Amino acid sequence: RARRVRPMTSSVSQQACAAAFSARQLGSAARKRASAAPRRGAMRVVAAAAASPHFSGESCALTTSVIAPTVEEALVEIVEAVEGGADIVELRVDFIDGLDAPVDLPKMLAACAVPCIVTYRPTWEGGQYAGEEEPRLAALWAAVDAGAAYVDCELLAAERFFAAAPEHLKDKSQRWSKIILSSHNYESVPDDDALAETHTRCVAAGADIVKIAAMVQDIMHVARLEKLLRDANASGTAEATVVLGMGEAGQTSRLLAAKFGSFLTFGALRAGAESAPGQPTLKQLRELYRVPEQSAGTKVMGVIGDPIAQSKSPALHNPSLRAAGADAVYVPLLVKDLDAFLASPLYGGDDFVGFSVTIPHKERALALCDDVDPVAAKIGAVNTLVKRKDGTLKGYNTDYAAAIGAIERAMGGRANGPTGSRSPLEGKTVVVVGAGGAGRGLAFGAAFEGANVVVVNRRFERAEALAKACGGVARTMEDLAGGAVRGDVLANTTSVGMVPDTDATPVPKSAIEAGGFSVVFDAVYNPLETKLLREAKECGCAQASGLDMFVGQAARQFSLFTGEEPALDLMRAAVLDSM
Repeated sequence: RARRVRPMTSSVSQQACAAAFSARQLGSAARKRASAAPRRGAMRVVAAAAASPHFSGESCALTTSVIAPTVEEALVEIVEAVEGGADIVELRVDFIDGLDAPVDLPKMLAACAVPCIVTYRPTWEGGQYAGEEEPRLAALWAAVDAGAAYVDCELLAAERFFAAAPEHLKDKSQRWSKIILSSHNYESVPDDDALAETHTRCVAAGADIVKIAAMVQDIMHVARLEKLLRDANASGTAEATVVLGMGEAGQTSRLLAAKFGSFLTFGALRAGAESAPGQPTLKQLRELYRVPEQSAGTKVMGVIGDPIAQSKSPALHNPSLRAAGADAVYVPLLVKDLDAFLASPLYGGDDFVGFSVTIPHKERALALCDDVDPVAAKIGAVNTLVKRKDGTLKGYNTDYAAAIGAIERAMGGRANGPTGSRSPLEGKTVVVVGAGGAGRGLAFGAAFEGANVVVVNRRFERAEALAKACGGVARTMEDLAGGAVRGDVLANTTSVGMVPDTDATPVPKSAIEAGGFSVVFDAVYNPLETKLLREAKECGCAQASGLDMFVGQAARQFSLFTGEEPALDLMRAAVLDSM
């Protein structure tokens, strides 16, 4: 008979967060499974499988969780996980209906060719088991008896867990399994002192390995997890320590796990099979972010933005870094406060050597630079920050040249004349939609090439300011939507139409027709064909894709970051593959 045990957490709201996450992940069918306790009865003595080996790699162990509802399905997922490159497989047996631990655990351990962690997570710590504690703890000891390499128990249950040890396993020297004591906070990352105290409590309670996971609400708090790892590894009080930042803002802790010194990090078997929020896939960790190849000396680059999940920059830069043989990795950085981010000891430190900057930080980034490229200064926005040897930042704008180049190619390319090449934009009217960082780059770029610039923006005063700065004129969005704005090139620099809002468009089809445009450019590259470009094609306009701009500006960034020229074909292919 199953019943909910008395919660052992100290925070009612944290219990609610854990339960809410559990329900979101699994849906109604899994919630129904969560209410079922394993079959009761005396724990039978079963011949133990051969002891599962411990992880012996020199870097961070890539770990994936098997969260199947039956033993049969778990056996299939175990094979899939091993074939998918997992260094360690976590058996989340709290997901299994009617677990018969003495029978089922040896069977699953024997099927796994790599070390296993056995975890039987209760609902009060974000798991699926809602039954009594006695059979749950007995099942964990059955895993120890069966030779599991690792057994994960919650810090809050540690005292009960060790008290429940069978007589022949009470002596630590008689146990093959290493005990992971874990603590999960589904609300926030505690401060430095609280994290250190939790680590100390885990060690004092008997942990061989300490695991601390926390929901990261702000990327700045990843620094607390990195500091905990640094201090714990230096002290040597635990055999190893694991930190995991949950949520999108915490991804840095997972993608840089080996650099930071975490014993392991988790990746999902496939997209949609995440066992925790913000979890990348196993393939991404190994192939895209090259976690096993990271070391403390690995340099870090990244793309700063909010939102950032849709960015394809990591898919573009990381293969190029690999091809160049660089000991560096490029990661997404969900940044809300740019000033605080760049001033932080972690992100402002020597190991973070360069940043791509996207919406909404391009203009603010300019003000935070110690030095700015003259063209970027004139445009008034930067999309690239390079850390110099003295620790200062220099800003560049690689957007404008890439955008102008994409438009010129759509117009037939530059023409050679007696005084050099001539832009097809000379004397043409370019209507720029948006007055943010990308809009400024394109407006100035078009003006540099002799075009007449018209700026349109939702906030008319920003359109007026940009038009005045680049020598153009400003019009309202109502003028454009109503067909009163005419020109040769229509260039969208806003995020309207980007995934996931692919049914949106910044300019209605009727306005494209009325405006007499011959070329339409969209800075949005995900999806490749936006609604704006699709309707422009229907109107007979040539289209300039944001993909060309994206690859072009990234290639220039790569050169600024590394001092080397990237392979453009590789960059383009990498972005297309990621889509």
